Amino acid sequence: MADNKLVKSRRDQHIDRLRKKYPDKKFEDDEEIYGQISDDYDQYEQELEGYKGREKTLSDMFAADPRSAQLLTDMHNGKDPVLGLVRNFGVEIKDVLDDPEMQDRIAEANKEFVERAAKSKKLDEEYEANMDVTLETLRKFQAERGMSDEDIDKIVDFLLTIVRDGVMGKFSPETLDLACKALNYDADVEAAGEEGEIAGRNTRIVENLRKSKKGDGIAPLGGKNGQGHSNSSPKNQSIFDLAAEAQ
Repeated sequence: MADNKLVKSRRDQHIDRLRKKYPDKKFEDDEEIYGQISDDYDQYEQELEGYKGREKTLSDMFAADPRSAQLLTDMHNGKDPVLGLVRNFGVEIKDVLDDPEMQDRIAEANKEFVERAAKSKKLDEEYEANMDVTLETLRKFQAERGMSDEDIDKIVDFLLTIVRDGVMGKFSPETLDLACKALNYDADVEAAGEEGEIAGRNTRIVENLRKSKKGDGIAPLGGKNGQGHSNSSPKNQSIFDLAAEAQ
């Protein structure tokens, strides 16, 4: 007899997807569930509009000159772009390149290409160097905290998502909330440190007062039962003397 499998409702299936996508959220009430669905729809619509805009730009270019579409198709298929120019624009393209009036413009275009290629190479080299350092940092971070490969991968994926969103010019409420918590965390740690320092000083003062009250071989200066001058003024008394008198 076949086992009866429990089939989840569409609602539960959707909640499971949300929890997998946003592991830091529980989605236990409708407000949070539908709020996230609404945010996701807004994001999808924004991305779709971006895709449509870029698609329209290409469509307009191809409609204006269908040869450009064929040239890009040839390049995509691995064909020589120079031969593609001749194939799509004719051998006259060589005449344009040899035209003396075009030499300055061609030289300027080639200069832009060389500068762009050099910058791209430099960025690639910087990326490789930075990635070597980053990988070592990740290994140390993982070892110090005893994290699994899956845990460190989730952290990296989350950071890459923030980077991609930043490049696209969008920041989700979750990212903003994370930044807010991170900034406030430093302030909270500093405040906690100050409170701990003050509490430590107060503890030491109380402890010293207790020792003074019990007697540690040193007569309290100006105390009620001390051997100091009876007309000692509060100005000549220490904080320990004043506290002992107040007991």
